[in-house]
Amino acid sequence: MPRTALDYPQLPVGAALAGAAQRCPDRLALTDGQESLTYAELYDRALRFARGLHEQGIAPGETVLLMIPNCPWFPVAYWGTLLAGAVVSPTNPAQPAAPLAAQLVDSDARAVIAYAGALPAVYAADAPGVRFTAVVPGPGPGNGPGSLPEPPAGRTVLAADDLLAYGRAEPVRRRPDDVAHLAFTGGTTGRSKAVRVLHRNVITNAAQAVWVRAAARLHDADGALGVVRDEEATTPHQSVPGTESTIFVAPLFHAMGLVGMVAHTLIGTTAVLHTRFDPARYLDDIEAHQVAMVGGSPTMYRALLASPASTGRRLKCVRNINSGAAPMDPATRQRLAELFPDALYSEGYGLTEATMALTMWPLDAAAGTPHGTVGVALPDTELSIRDLLDPERELPAGETGELWARGPQITDGYQGHPELTAEQYAGGWLRTGDIGRLDERGHLFLSGRAKDMLIYKGYNVYPLHLEDILAGHPAVAAAAVIGAPAADAGEIPAAYVVLRNGAAATAEELMAYVAERVAPYQRVRELYFTEALPVSAAGKVLKTALRERHAARVTE
Repeated sequence: MPRTALDYPQLPVGAALAGAAQRCPDRLALTDGQESLTYAELYDRALRFARGLHEQGIAPGETVLLMIPNCPWFPVAYWGTLLAGAVVSPTNPAQPAAPLAAQLVDSDARAVIAYAGALPAVYAADAPGVRFTAVVPGPGPGNGPGSLPEPPAGRTVLAADDLLAYGRAEPVRRRPDDVAHLAFTGGTTGRSKAVRVLHRNVITNAAQAVWVRAAARLHDADGALGVVRDEEATTPHQSVPGTESTIFVAPLFHAMGLVGMVAHTLIGTTAVLHTRFDPARYLDDIEAHQVAMVGGSPTMYRALLASPASTGRRLKCVRNINSGAAPMDPATRQRLAELFPDALYSEGYGLTEATMALTMWPLDAAAGTPHGTVGVALPDTELSIRDLLDPERELPAGETGELWARGPQITDGYQGHPELTAEQYAGGWLRTGDIGRLDERGHLFLSGRAKDMLIYKGYNVYPLHLEDILAGHPAVAAAAVIGAPAADAGEIPAAYVVLRNGAAATAEELMAYVAERVAPYQRVRELYFTEALPVSAAGKVLKTALRERHAARVTE
């Protein structure tokens, strides 16, 4: 393992909010345009929520499943659950009943905190271990007592507000190796699995992000997390603790949003919460709150740039554009630079099994970060490229293989699946399942998922390269490439393309455009137009769903 670059206080995650409430109690912690809470108010409400969980029989170590969109209730329930000593299991509030039932079983949830619109799925899911459901007001079948769906017989249902009525709890002190989150994977390559994210994993990954984003270090301030900025290490594009705002449009139930929320809490950022992505409101809120950092996925940014609301706008308050979930194509990046002319662009890479992040770009314009990279390893993190056929063989810089990683943010494995844990977590290393290469300076370049790579007549073909090329065509809004079975070639690259509004192109034109830019074996052999690509809530293209769609097309 490398020398430890940062200190990681041995405190539970709830100490992050406690520290923010001490340092900047009157600073606005969050707003959604209808309700706002300062850090002192958020901490008070979270402690009351924790007391309510205790009163309803939730004990330390038991799991509370959150099914809430990006609204003030999410951070209240998240922090309240942790301060009660319980485990948070966040899930998509649009989750259908069948996968929700599986998640309730896998997480062994004892309570569900759900917004009103999720109640039909919650009630339809078989949840034998759930003691009660607390309903958060929100869009859906209504909020009044007579407008909510009737719960099944024997289910205990109460209003989330009722949990706040008992007074404040004393925070429950959890150990670093206790589970903080049971976080479900995105399901892009199969059934979603519950990852055991420990308190020390969250503190570590948040500390790593805070160092990159603000050149600040954490310390134990009498049981709360303190933050001290290293002024000598700062750059003009880094955040100044206690002074800035950001927009949360990435879902808080996803690792990027959830651990990002913890990191922003540590540095006293004001979070502007968006339940859904509305380009016009997004841009208006950037101006209204003078947002300094924006984050999202390439899918979101393309939709933002395609909106008429972005036409002619130049938002100079933004100093950092961060992108995750998938690598950004050059054309979209250039157009973002026109919308945010004073911002430094950066990317990062991670996965749920690594808590959130493994790599980030340094926020330094003088760092010479090359295009196409997803950054360098975070402090105290090692990356290794392994031979696809012989995983014990580490490849030198410049060669492509499977990415392995190790560091203090690597999680504790999959809940209830020791065989999968043994397969993915090998000798202290995490097998990410992603294909990439490292350059001589440690920059990571991704080629795609190992399961997405296709073999055409014995040649390895990486869909991400072809997707980047297609995205550079002026008529293309988004593209995804999969391997399609072919009797004479093994697999052929098949592309699904979304055109920009008002744009026109033929399949032959786009395939020729790619063919001019790749080797003959890499050419796209089939191309289909679609109105939208199937994506996860985090903006990742669901290649499994796309392959199923393609298989159905072939058999029609």
